Amino acid sequence: MPQQLAVIGAGLMGSGIAQVAAQAGWDVVLRDINADALDRGRRAVEASTAKLVDKGRLSADDREQLLARITTTTELEAAAEADMVVEAVFEQLELKAEVFRELDRLCHEGAVLATNTSAIPITRIAAVTQRPESVVGTHFFSPVPLMALCELVRGLKTSEETLERARSFATGLGKTCIVVNRDVAGFVTTRLICALVMEAVKLYESGVASAEDIDLACRLGFGHAMGPLATTDLTGVDILRDASLNIYAETADEKFHPPELMTRMVTAGDLGRKSGRGFYGYLS
Repeated sequence: MPQQLAVIGAGLMGSGIAQVAAQAGWDVVLRDINADALDRGRRAVEASTAKLVDKGRLSADDREQLLARITTTTELEAAAEADMVVEAVFEQLELKAEVFRELDRLCHEGAVLATNTSAIPITRIAAVTQRPESVVGTHFFSPVPLMALCELVRGLKTSEETLERARSFATGLGKTCIVVNRDVAGFVTTRLICALVMEAVKLYESGVASAEDIDLACRLGFGHAMGPLATTDLTGVDILRDASLNIYAETADEKFHPPELMTRMVTAGDLGRKSGRGFYGYLS
């Protein structure tokens, strides 16, 4: 019998996790708070898998089976029978805590409760439950179907069994895992990218160099596949700003405090690729 996965949050990250899990044979229920969000998530999976078919990486029959394994719902109670739950809602502690209080009440005793947070310490999320040993960080990277990494994060009370089940889940989806043994804010990857991005934005904001030249320096000088400002546009200016604010709130380290320009861009709606404009402009 296929294992049951519940993904909470149908945004690009949640829908991407649902896609790769369904492709790996999991029965997936994708939950969000309204039908519009679920429709957008479903369309994202349909578009992504159609591209895989066009590229010869997925057969048309396998695509149909994959899509059939994903059901959508607005009811959180649908997670009650899941063996694995992955929360992928907005990067706000209060929202995640609310979700995990309900999952703690609804899910069966043996379920692994995973959070896709990129910056919030797992221990803070696990603390709202009566089963912190079952809570673990599974930080996937966007776009999930294409990115090979999954950052597994131990909370203070995460059990070894929970960590290994999360590892088995992620590797079964074709991901390579690293393990973060202390859940400091931002873990490994988000701390590294936020430090680089905040400095790159400061250099751009102060007129030291253009966005193009800052990114070119990182690509050619450091061998990065994508420069930090282009990466910010791909990830979302708002996402990286909020992640860096979460790290700053925990550490009071000034290098993580977002420059004023990022806040102005978020206020103006210049969020990167998803809005059509960020540090670069994008054709619709």
